[in-house]
Amino acid sequence: MTEEAQRVIDAMDAVEAMTDPEQRAKAIGEVMADQADRGKRWRELRRQVVLDMRAQDPPVSYRKIAAALGVGLATVQDIERGYTGSGRDRPRATQAEE
Repeated sequence: MTEEAQRVIDAMDAVEAMTDPEQRAKAIGEVMADQADRGKRWRELRRQVVLDMRAQDPPVSYRKIAAALGVGLATVQDIERGYTGSGRDRPRATQAEE
């Protein structure tokens, strides 16, 4: 895990460990509100990395991208296609076959 990611996780752990339940709930709400906005930007930043790697000549393979980003092969393909990861925007098998 990167040092930056660990610091973020540690900060979230600190929010969960707050002893005052009202202050904890307030902090959780603030973080969740920020994350709703930030998540969309972060998904696009990650997608741009995948698109840039695929645009190289020769294109970086999905497997190499997956290894570099620490995700699965299908996840890289989903990122490239712009799927959000929720499964809600992924086409159903019957749609994909048409």
